[in-house]
Amino acid sequence: MRLCCPCHFGLESVLKYEIMKIGGTDLKVSDGKISFTGDANILARANLCLSTAERVLIELIEFRAESFEELFQGVRAIELERYIAPTDAFPVKGYSLNSALHSVPDCQSIIKKAAVERLKAKYGISWFDETGPAVQIKFSILKDIVTIYLDTSGTGLHKRGYRRNSNAAPIKETLAAGIIDLARVRPDSVVCDPFCGSGTILIESALRALRIAPGINRRFAAEKWSCFKPEIWREERSRAIENVDRSAEFHGIGFDIDDAAVALALDNAHKAGIKSRVTIEQADITSFRQPENSIVICNPPYGERLLELREAEDIYKKMGKVLGKCGSRQTYVISPHEQFEQFFGEKARKRRKLYNGMIKCQLYMYF
Repeated sequence: MRLCCPCHFGLESVLKYEIMKIGGTDLKVSDGKISFTGDANILARANLCLSTAERVLIELIEFRAESFEELFQGVRAIELERYIAPTDAFPVKGYSLNSALHSVPDCQSIIKKAAVERLKAKYGISWFDETGPAVQIKFSILKDIVTIYLDTSGTGLHKRGYRRNSNAAPIKETLAAGIIDLARVRPDSVVCDPFCGSGTILIESALRALRIAPGINRRFAAEKWSCFKPEIWREERSRAIENVDRSAEFHGIGFDIDDAAVALALDNAHKAGIKSRVTIEQADITSFRQPENSIVICNPPYGERLLELREAEDIYKKMGKVLGKCGSRQTYVISPHEQFEQFFGEKARKRRKLYNGMIKCQLYMYF
């Protein structure tokens, strides 16, 4: 099968390495996604083990369409019966950019109609009650090039299952995992987050250090599809469990000025099964002392209103006084503030453009 994994812009190289590590082949990298070849085991493994992918899609076809007839015939040619059983639901959603077929509702309707006609002819039935598992059809139309996918993940892969609640400004789990990879967190690393919030950075660091597959405690849409044998998912879950390294010496240290955030982070760490690997306390940034041979990874506050912005800039100044920027201490800060280095007091050794949702940020790296 041809598979495709979307990711945050800026994390393509991280995801590429992850896909190669799980056995994906014939990789094709483009902005915000990577396509590759793999069998059913690789599909299951990708859902379970990829920490920076947003979801795992089956890429069915790519073709040019400038009319609804071309769109209809292109979709009708797909062997949808390989994946969609007679009772399965097959909803359609997607987007269109810079294309002649710009109406997304109309495109949805045409793709659904083409899928129905294809399946009617193959199954010899005239009505689909769609009471079975959902096989989500996704489409993208970019500059008149149509790509049709099936979504095997269901809920986005950033939903690991441990963060049922979060604070007001959480960092997405997949983005945190990418930053952790760029910071080269190892099994024996000490990772500190002085603005830990709901604990995402510390938890993702522990999962990486202990080699715990991020999707090990959740389910995926394709597990219910009749086209995939249940043994495949059992095999890959067993493989992921065997790969866990409980001998790793990792430790996470977190602080937050908000007592409620501390309690939330500890609760999330418990849900993730790594509470014994972290220490989280209530404290202000000014009282933080970075240990030797440690890595600080953080997503400090950022204010959108003028007063909040000034408060954030004051925090950056305080950070510059207490965070190590040389020797055995490393610091990785993600911020959308274009003058962060000015307030922090030192230029970063390296910078990397990343997006936190729709907000353009920089990862400032000091090492």
